[in-house]
Amino acid sequence: MARPAKKAASVAAPEKRARDPERTRTSILDAATREFARHGLGGARVDRIAARAGANKRMLYYYFGDKDGLFRAVLEHAYARIRAAEQALRLLDVPPADGVRRLVEFTWHYYLSHPEFITLLNSENLHRGQHLRRSRHISTMNSPVIATLAEILKRGADAGEFRRGVDPLQLYVSIAALAYFYLSNNHTLSAVFGRDLTTPAARAERLAHMIDIVLGYLAAAPAPARLTGARPGRYLD
Repeated sequence: MARPAKKAASVAAPEKRARDPERTRTSILDAATREFARHGLGGARVDRIAARAGANKRMLYYYFGDKDGLFRAVLEHAYARIRAAEQALRLLDVPPADGVRRLVEFTWHYYLSHPEFITLLNSENLHRGQHLRRSRHISTMNSPVIATLAEILKRGADAGEFRRGVDPLQLYVSIAALAYFYLSNNHTLSAVFGRDLTTPAARAERLAHMIDIVLGYLAAAPAPARLTGARPGRYLD
């Protein structure tokens, strides 16, 4: 008598999940993120994603259309997570230099804690960004962080701390690149230069170097000192 009850319970679980579309969709996205991060778009298998998510392939196609649609949804989900985490930093609530420092530190630690983000971007770049270009959400998702950085730069320049004319998009790309290249090429760099760049000490040194580079670039040049009694336009060397 116990066996039929156990079978009924096992059948009820997927039925309950099927009646919870948001939970099913999230489970598929989580499973697909792991699959795409490990195998790339070309090597990922829908069967493995469905099995890991505890869903059938029919539900996967129902929510995402096809494998490419699922990969696009995974990319959008990955970007939504990092943007939400950036907004939680409240960068405008601290002085400009602290805001920039906080963004650099966050970017570094986020990439370390979410290596799947780097591998997903690597895979999408192999496909020339075609999935993100088809996204209806990615542009609005990414614009807030650039607007926030632009406000930080303006405040810093108005206070005489930052140089003027810095493009916030270029700065953001540079911050991301300083972390991204180091981490995505950790093993090859360590092999080529004969130095283990994966140790905690090496990573702490890298973060400090990144902060120095970014803040050093942003620092306003000191005003030249005038010679007492000198003619206009004559300055100290």
